[in-house]
Amino acid sequence: MTHFTADSLRFGYGQRMIIDGVSLDLQAGEVLVLLGANGAGKTTLLRLLARHISLQSGSISLNDCNVSKWSSRKLAQQVALMPQHENRGSTLSVVDVVSLGRMPHSGWFSPLSKVDQERIDEAIDATGLQSLRDRSVNQLSGGEWRRMILARAIAQDTSVMMLDEPIAGLDLKYQHEVLDHVWQLTKRKQLITVLTLHDLNLAAMFADRVAVLHGGKVIALGTPDEVLRSDVIRQAFDVDVSVMRHPTLGTPLIIALGNLARMQAGATN
Repeated sequence: MTHFTADSLRFGYGQRMIIDGVSLDLQAGEVLVLLGANGAGKTTLLRLLARHISLQSGSISLNDCNVSKWSSRKLAQQVALMPQHENRGSTLSVVDVVSLGRMPHSGWFSPLSKVDQERIDEAIDATGLQSLRDRSVNQLSGGEWRRMILARAIAQDTSVMMLDEPIAGLDLKYQHEVLDHVWQLTKRKQLITVLTLHDLNLAAMFADRVAVLHGGKVIALGTPDEVLRSDVIRQAFDVDVSVMRHPTLGTPLIIALGNLARMQAGATN
């Protein structure tokens, strides 16, 4: 079973620490959502975990093996990163971009195998891109682009997935469909999935555990019930909230009291 650990990770620029002593211990079949205000270090932490930027100190291990000495190809066979931003100047088709997820397994110059084609088709189907598979990527909307980059990460077929804002730019339908597929895939294949979100209520619905970052540190780590409390949210986001229960799911339901106060004031005027 896959086991992924990060121990005392530190990274910064000069005297400014972006990630300061973060440790995580992740098990197969787990979805971990990283939450925090803008600038809290969520994206930097994901890039450190995927070894896209180098640690200043600390260590990262996969199945008790330190990944620092692994080649980029070996790491990419085990860990996929869906970035938040990427150059959109390509003239490739959607299926061509998704196929790039197979390169760590097949190599750059070898023809795609039957297994490669199956993984590509599965990823395109999972992200609802069937009708767009032959479209040039420079003709995609922002939401369609995000789904394509997620499909590439899924096609990579790794044991660990790092997804940076996978639902950014998606409408309500695709937000839920994408997160549900990621959750189902994680459980079915016993993957480890770490993703960043801005929506606390979606995190409550789809996370097994939540890590809240503030000032480069993890200030709370646990189940949504344990972590999504008004005091933690106030510390991380500098906003007062009311935490209720979802009427159907029973998960935490977070309502910003500032917005609620304005609504009540408007209703009485």
